[in-house]
Amino acid sequence: MALPATLLSRVEDACLNASAPPSQWWIDGWLVRTLPGKARRARSVQALMPGVLPLDERLAAAEAACARTGVPLIFRITPFTRPDSLPAALQPLGFVAVDPTLVLVAPTLPAGPPPAVPAALRMEPLDGAAFADAVGALRGSPAEHRHSHALRLAHSPAPYRGLALRRVADGAVMACGQVAVEPPLAGLYDIYTHPDARNQGLARLLCEHLLSLGASLGGTMGYLQVDAANPPALAVYRRLGFVDGYGYHYLERPSAASP
Repeated sequence: MALPATLLSRVEDACLNASAPPSQWWIDGWLVRTLPGKARRARSVQALMPGVLPLDERLAAAEAACARTGVPLIFRITPFTRPDSLPAALQPLGFVAVDPTLVLVAPTLPAGPPPAVPAALRMEPLDGAAFADAVGALRGSPAEHRHSHALRLAHSPAPYRGLALRRVADGAVMACGQVAVEPPLAGLYDIYTHPDARNQGLARLLCEHLLSLGASLGGTMGYLQVDAANPPALAVYRRLGFVDGYGYHYLERPSAASP
């Protein structure tokens, strides 16, 4: 099903709003984000307008902005990147494509209340700092990445609501995720399941509760971003009614690749 271009543009706006870091710079039509941490979307250039400066001058200014906070120069390339010729101009300069990602859209949210939580688990809301720590622990993220994540959540113009599925027996987090609502859109973020709890339906259960929460806050459509090479996650989201919206990737120099 081909989705309207106007809807996809609105989804892209929501993606940018939900991932806004505490500081960013406008450089001749480039939105330069420089928050250190794991998330490339918070430390990359969004080329939103054609600009008027020569490419080498824009690159120098953007690189200087990144150097001030110690992050590499990375570009996020989407169907909305301007000018269209930018990726071809960057590749001869040593930039290579990494991290292909799909943006999926649910034209409607699931109707009715979400399924009941199994007796062995409990659903618990988490604020930004607690969520960043919980998902960071599941991922094995270092303290500085968790801190950056918490900063981004605290400063996002689109408020996040986090949920965790905890095991009643010992309080361990078995799955967690967030919803960022900018009506009419409800975006799912940071869905993560403990390795010992995968293939048990917890990701779907969590997403159903997050989408229900999003609907209660004014969302009527959903969106999310997912690694294009993650078939299990894609299968979960498609069963929830998500369809392909558009794809994006990053361009970075090999020396800047994340570990």
